[in-house]
Amino acid sequence: MAMPTIFVDADACPIKDEVERVARRHNLPVVYVANQGARPSRDPLIRHVAVAATPDAADDWIVDNLQPADIVITADILLAGRAVALSALVLGPNGHRHSPDSIGMAVAMRNLKQQLREAGQDRGINAAFGPRDRAMFLQAMHEAAQEAIRLKK
Repeated sequence: MAMPTIFVDADACPIKDEVERVARRHNLPVVYVANQGARPSRDPLIRHVAVAATPDAADDWIVDNLQPADIVITADILLAGRAVALSALVLGPNGHRHSPDSIGMAVAMRNLKQQLREAGQDRGINAAFGPRDRAMFLQAMHEAAQEAIRLKK
């Protein structure tokens, strides 16, 4: 039985500790993908992949290595859409689960916000990431891990 892998779009990821806690609980491998170097982990479940500092290099690497029922953690809506299309379980850092039913609206909202920023109508400031967000992510991550394990059986 293949175990699901957790792929993390690691540039500016605020929930690495929570990802690793759930991964250890379920004995799931984690792959952090970023275009900047990271200190290697001694934990055999944790792997760091450095990609070129080009647009979408981390996204492309994740998509190229993704299997159905793997887990993807990202704040990037376009990567989330690509991963959902490949039958991955996709979570945002706030614990929001993206699905085939919700990703279209999320992409549309991302595009609208980008247009508003470009027109000077939106400053693009996100709400602060706090303890409630961490708790929601931790719960959603645990549920996603259980579901991914069931789907891989």
